[in-house]
Amino acid sequence: MIEILIVWLATVLGLGIATLITPGIKAKSFVTFLIAATVLGLINAFIRPVLWLLTAPLSVLTFGLFVLVINALMIMLAAALVPGFEVKGFGSALLAAIIMAVIGVIGFIAVALLTGADINWYSYEYHSRTFH
Repeated sequence: MIEILIVWLATVLGLGIATLITPGIKAKSFVTFLIAATVLGLINAFIRPVLWLLTAPLSVLTFGLFVLVINALMIMLAAALVPGFEVKGFGSALLAAIIMAVIGVIGFIAVALLTGADINWYSYEYHSRTFH
């Protein structure tokens, strides 16, 4: 459960920083922003994996950079679904995707450190830490 909360907080933080930095992304209120972050989290949980699977060959050919395009499209989809959350163009969404990717890596490391897991770029495993 803590992993889901940390991932959601990383999404909120990444989207918040992207909203502050990127001039083409706006939220009318803080509640609208939180709704947009929640919708983006749900989109990332259900729709993005299917798109990753369908575009895997293209992602391999571009050394994974096409994943940023998919993430930008997911941000634009969240903007289309949440009234009051605006993304003005693909460039703004792509910059937000890059910012959120950096924050996501930080969140991945935070999950590993807070849950006692070993950091591994493929997965993480929980190991009980006992002190004698």
